[in-house]
Amino acid sequence: MNKFGKHKGYSRMFKENNLTLGLFFPLESYAGSIPEMNLEKQIKLAKRAEELNFAALFVRDVPLHDPNFGDVGQIYDPWAYLGYIAAHTRNIALGTASIILTLRHPLHVAKAAASIDHLSGERLVLGVATGDRPIEFPAFSVDFEDRPQLFQEALTVMRKVWGESFSTIRSQRVELLQGGDLLPKPRLADIPVLVTGHSSQSVEWIAENSDGWMYYPRNLKFQADLIKNWRSLTDEFKPFSQSLYIDLAEDPNQAPIPIHLGFRIGRKPLIEFIQFLKNVGVNHVIINLKYGHRPVEEVIEELGEEVLPHFPALTGEPQEIS
Repeated sequence: MNKFGKHKGYSRMFKENNLTLGLFFPLESYAGSIPEMNLEKQIKLAKRAEELNFAALFVRDVPLHDPNFGDVGQIYDPWAYLGYIAAHTRNIALGTASIILTLRHPLHVAKAAASIDHLSGERLVLGVATGDRPIEFPAFSVDFEDRPQLFQEALTVMRKVWGESFSTIRSQRVELLQGGDLLPKPRLADIPVLVTGHSSQSVEWIAENSDGWMYYPRNLKFQADLIKNWRSLTDEFKPFSQSLYIDLAEDPNQAPIPIHLGFRIGRKPLIEFIQFLKNVGVNHVIINLKYGHRPVEEVIEELGEEVLPHFPALTGEPQEIS
């Protein structure tokens, strides 16, 4: 059995030869960089997404608003917001896409992730990345060129302090030599980690050191070749996920019209497209509704009632939160 077969979030999202659907926060469409983020509405929609059987809800990590780069995501700090969402939901997986490991201290990330995973009942699926917004690196006094080794260091440190008591670590940012320990420990002594894009690493390194790969929307031929190579490098099933922007048309037969990283599309061709993704080996699609023209409540309802039955969340073993 996969080591995360008993992890509630992972087992709701991932199974070999299967595909599930998730949603990105904010659960709204908006022009420009900054969403409204009405919390009452966001929580209501999050609960409805769980009821409709979406597999996951995802947050982004955007430390600073860079007007030249664009979209700030859900605005709130990802850990604070995930805690808020965890308290208002029970079963839906909670994902990050993605925590910027180069700009955060590895011990802080390890503690925050373990805390969210513990408090939510093992629902955290941790997407991680190196970051790519140029203004952020000088703001945090981080050398942009150090991203590859900082990323590797962070993942090594997190896994060590999650799985061991009173670890001894000496690395670029961590000198844990005098008996300190990180608490809480994840109940499974680990948390599923998905690397985003290449994160300045080789595919071989990602295949060996991650629990899955999170990528960007690409044409089907490119994605199929990418996944085929990915599968050839892993001895066990490791899931492949991708994002997809959707402007769901009122006409259910609307042929796809390209938009940024996705389509304006009717639900019937959308179902066909997602089935194609499943056929080439995609295991999870995170839907972003930023560019939608219809009320988000209508879109989530239509996706839930008409699209999700083809790609439902997986039923994991219920786990009580103590």
